[in-house]
Amino acid sequence: MRSQPPRLLAASLVAALAATTFAASGTALAAEYERVLNGKFDSGSADPWWSSAGVTNRVTGGELCAAVTGGTTNPWDALVGQNGVPFESGQSYTLSFDAHATTAQTVAAAAGESVSPYRGIARQEFAVTPSKQHFTFTFTSTLDFPDAGNGQVAFQLGGQPADNTICVDNVSLIGGVKPPGGVNPNPTKKVQVDLVGYVPGLPKRATLVSTATTPQTWTLKNSAGATVATGQSTPKGADATSGDPVHLIDFSSYDTPGTGYTLSVGADSSFPFDISADAIKRLRYDSLAFFYHQRSGTPIEAQYVGDQYARPAGHVNVAPNQGDNNVPCRADLACGYTLDVRGGWYDAGDHGKYVVNGGIATWQLLNAYERASRIGDAAAYRDGSLAIPEKSNGVPDLLDEARWEVDFLLKMQAPDGMAHHKMHDAAWTALPTRPELDDQPRRLSATSTAATLNLAAVAAQAARLWRGIDAAYSAKLLAAARKAYTAAKANPAKLADPADNVGGGAYDDKTVSDEFYWAAAELYATTGDAAYRTDVTTSSHYKAASLTRAGFFWGGTAPLGDITLALAPTGLPAADVTAIKSAFATVADQHLTAMGQMGYATPYDNSVDGYVWGSNSAVLNNATVLALAHDFTGAAKYRDGVFEALHYLLGRNPLSTSYVAGYGDQAVQNIHHRFWARQNDPTLPIAPPGSLSGGPNSALQDPVVQRLLVGCPQQKCWVDDIGAYSVNEVAINWNSALAWVSGWAAEKSGAPVTKPDCEVGYSASKWDNGLSAHVKLTNTGTTPWTEWKLGFAFPGTQRITTGWSANWSQTGRDVTATNMSWNGRVEPGKSVYIGFNASGSGSDPTAFTVNGKACKSG
Repeated sequence: MRSQPPRLLAASLVAALAATTFAASGTALAAEYERVLNGKFDSGSADPWWSSAGVTNRVTGGELCAAVTGGTTNPWDALVGQNGVPFESGQSYTLSFDAHATTAQTVAAAAGESVSPYRGIARQEFAVTPSKQHFTFTFTSTLDFPDAGNGQVAFQLGGQPADNTICVDNVSLIGGVKPPGGVNPNPTKKVQVDLVGYVPGLPKRATLVSTATTPQTWTLKNSAGATVATGQSTPKGADATSGDPVHLIDFSSYDTPGTGYTLSVGADSSFPFDISADAIKRLRYDSLAFFYHQRSGTPIEAQYVGDQYARPAGHVNVAPNQGDNNVPCRADLACGYTLDVRGGWYDAGDHGKYVVNGGIATWQLLNAYERASRIGDAAAYRDGSLAIPEKSNGVPDLLDEARWEVDFLLKMQAPDGMAHHKMHDAAWTALPTRPELDDQPRRLSATSTAATLNLAAVAAQAARLWRGIDAAYSAKLLAAARKAYTAAKANPAKLADPADNVGGGAYDDKTVSDEFYWAAAELYATTGDAAYRTDVTTSSHYKAASLTRAGFFWGGTAPLGDITLALAPTGLPAADVTAIKSAFATVADQHLTAMGQMGYATPYDNSVDGYVWGSNSAVLNNATVLALAHDFTGAAKYRDGVFEALHYLLGRNPLSTSYVAGYGDQAVQNIHHRFWARQNDPTLPIAPPGSLSGGPNSALQDPVVQRLLVGCPQQKCWVDDIGAYSVNEVAINWNSALAWVSGWAAEKSGAPVTKPDCEVGYSASKWDNGLSAHVKLTNTGTTPWTEWKLGFAFPGTQRITTGWSANWSQTGRDVTATNMSWNGRVEPGKSVYIGFNASGSGSDPTAFTVNGKACKSG
């Protein structure tokens, strides 16, 4: 699955390799340590073996078979290999393997360096025939490559006139005296800080790694090296999750904006950081830019991403792509139709597109906009805010980006209303494989109840948000949502096959009651229909019953329905909505209590499963719970908890690493991705700024971490290696969580946030081309209003025809209402009631101001 440019053993190295002296096959070894990974291919995966251009790897019958395009000149013009192989200078190694070929040819096995200057260790040629043979040779290494270093083993398959297929199995490299395994190669600090920065006006905390049992003196220095603050650390003792003995450093009292600060204890100094809100405001947009990079079916243009990230459209039926415009079901399904499923986002580091992952990712982007529209700063997502082709179409850019996936989800709906669970390549592709160079057939997996409910939920949510922007599109979305929900109720237990994991992840889910609740909540919030209300209120998940410290994810979506019911006005009893909001505060308090005991404070519950695949997304989803608790209560402690989560992700962790590409002096670069793959091919880019690594995974679920990280403390089970897919991949549902939280944090990155001093209640009775609205203004502040001015904008074609209890005026979509002589004074906690009649149609306004200040709506 892994690809390397065919420059490892260039012609300049052949002489050196030819001069290498090989020992006899029977030479004794210093130790029986296996140095290559996945040499038996029993799992059905080629990982971490890569192939060069012109070579396609496939695991067939328990063997790695490389289809090699003929017509190359040199043996090294076609390669299959593995990087990160450890060698020790002066030690003996035996390389052995089985091989056969469709047509007899000479194959060379070589060991050497994977990066410039591409020094060779050993090379030997073997005559491979159609009959399987066992080959072996022994050599002494002249170079020293530690774990996760630049050592490499490769098979040279080129220099042949015609196409051929060469299969290998039981590949083994035995030798050396040091056991495989190691630690993260990035240097770590004793003073752990957010590598990016701290927002003025908010808490500023760091972690000191020290066995001292007494407070230690810390010093904060500016970029000129001058001391600007000092203080004493607080010993916390052993931190089980990181394995570190820790102290807490709190330097919140210093609040002067600037760059290049360092925090020191004795001779130990932190990485530099800023005191500024600039980075978090930039991350709001970089985290969203990730989705344009991941678009399928369209060219990624340099004018939006720069030359290094630009690429042609992938999977649009231009050779060698087989394309996404006419995709059949898997052969064993015999569904009898094909679908045009062009577009959407590539799910992760591969080229698959999955409805259940796309569902939660799209929902999070749409919810970020809906929340901002109702109680936040929707202007941050205005048209022109993102570098995307739709940036001047009059639609908020966040909605434009989300629509790219919404449209794909609609395309995945089968004729009977069910949705196909996923679509992807028939077999796993090599790494790297640029999207436009993927030659694999594309296949639809079976429909599933979970996928269908994801479609129903997101389409209903999107219909609500587009109602005042594009009425026809909104109606199309709602029709698809209703059809999907009906189909799911008719097929309530059609579960994804856990064995459907060839060429793409299975994404199986044994429980779908949470998806039913989520979809019903979205449909009810959009339509108000009694049937959907009944399904919501009779669900076992109602009133945030499923919200715990474990949070939510693609397979546990009930809290998404809770969030919608808490934010969007519905006809639910006020007490029930209050109960939902209270549940968020309760769980947020549990997080804060646990975080207070941690060496590296983060909202994550590792009490049952440890750190899991995609742990960083769980941190962010739990930070979303903290953020909403702040929205619902105004309590600063929840806001501070959100920023603690971001500090962990951006460097205040035991690895001194920022898990967000482009942010901090030691930020992740080599994420597992088939295009952002510079570690394997120096002509390709590293991960673009704003891309989130999956993060620590104590289950050690890929060959790279199984070799490097055995015995790692949970928070240290991570390495910045392209082959370490279980800790260092990216995914749309991870970056959507980052986009939601960083957008919220950017909104709060100013003066300390206080509760709005006004609340607006809006309800309207509608008929064909008309409505009558009642508006309640409440003074939630601490001082009386002596006069008031209400402002809002209609999202549709509404025009006020008459009004009462206020002086009403309208310019375009913008509406203003000012007090009458008799109702201008409103005491704290009191309300005034006004209203109007209007012609036209459209959704209800969602953002209101009183006297120029944003109000809570409900």
